[in-house]
Amino acid sequence: MGNQTLFNLNWLRKDLGKLIDSLELGEEAKHFCRSRWLESVLWMESTAQWTRTVYYVLRMITVVGAVVVTALVSLNAVGKTATVVTWLTFSFSLLVAVSAATEGFFQFGPRWRHYRGLVEELKGQGWAFSELSTPYGAPGATHASAFPTFVARVQNLLRQETRTYIAEIATPPPTANGAANPPAG
Repeated sequence: MGNQTLFNLNWLRKDLGKLIDSLELGEEAKHFCRSRWLESVLWMESTAQWTRTVYYVLRMITVVGAVVVTALVSLNAVGKTATVVTWLTFSFSLLVAVSAATEGFFQFGPRWRHYRGLVEELKGQGWAFSELSTPYGAPGATHASAFPTFVARVQNLLRQETRTYIAEIATPPPTANGAANPPAG
């Protein structure tokens, strides 16, 4: 996955970099587009890809491992085979439990969906701004005149992202007794 992700991110950096270069903006505004918008898009994209992969791996281990444990438990082994089956059952059970607990604690599924949604919103804002479409497309609009709206919308998305992340993703669900677990980071 690593090389494929790097290729995609490099391609995305170049593609969106060309888009920024094509905008009729001053260098300071283009710097904002690269530094704040493009870097946020790239970070969110790579984080979405990484968390999706980790989520799928952990879920696959949990699901397949649970099937294997069920099959091992149903065996009626005798002698040395019984000992091997007992240890295999224990090992797979432990692997399933660790995988499920890790995914539950770090909430990779919600993180992946959170970052995927945000990166698509940021990309959408960038494309709408470049095309001067809604909400940037007032009559006679230029990139320079629409730039303050673009900045405000990007900043608002990133501010909302921080609040949502802290409130919903970094704060794990309460334990059985109602107390919150420590944040998953």
